[in-house]
Amino acid sequence: MARPLTALVTFLLAIAFAASPFFVTSFSGFDPNQFPVPQVFPSVQPAGYAFSIWGVIYLWLIVGMGWGLWNARDDFIWHDMRVPLSISLFIGCFWLAVANASPIWASVLIWVMLIGALVALFEAPQTDRWFAAWPVGLYAGWLSAASCVSLGLLAAGYGWVGSETAGLIFVTLAIVIGAAVQSTLMRAPTYGIAVIWALIGVVIQNYATTPSVAALAAGGSIALLLPTFKSWRKD
Repeated sequence: MARPLTALVTFLLAIAFAASPFFVTSFSGFDPNQFPVPQVFPSVQPAGYAFSIWGVIYLWLIVGMGWGLWNARDDFIWHDMRVPLSISLFIGCFWLAVANASPIWASVLIWVMLIGALVALFEAPQTDRWFAAWPVGLYAGWLSAASCVSLGLLAAGYGWVGSETAGLIFVTLAIVIGAAVQSTLMRAPTYGIAVIWALIGVVIQNYATTPSVAALAAGGSIALLLPTFKSWRKD
């Protein structure tokens, strides 16, 4: 696909992705009864307020990809970022509808979205960070946490482990992925910020009911501050 056309497609997909919540009946997380073991208060999931980050992600992706369409439509480095990002966004356009129907398929798809977002993040240009690496970093960071949440919900929801154990396992996984990506990338601190935001949401969700998971999430958010701060200074 020609680079200018890829730029246009990615921009349009960013808009469609942001509009996708308007085309589902409702979605405020998986319905507890979508699982054989209802997940009424899952310890792996951040408090509801944390999901407000999607508003920033949607808007920043639209602005960033719009800026790139106008100013860098033929740039080959932008093109290398746009291809995997467009795949992730395309899947994201349908993810909410899938999530309302099947948590299993939603979990599969969110991991595919994450892979596309991470490839895009590592391919993002070193320049124009406010419009490329930083919005993609925020998107990829939140997906890193959300992908682990999806696995934790499946593990507890299908009775493979208890809710607290699922929280401990998959919050740990989110911390490991977040630290590995941010430390390797050494730029785009928005990635680490999004993971930390999710972990703080897990702390708020669990501090009164599952203190072990809350303590783990708090420790992970503190540990992520160092690579995130180093990336901020480098950028």
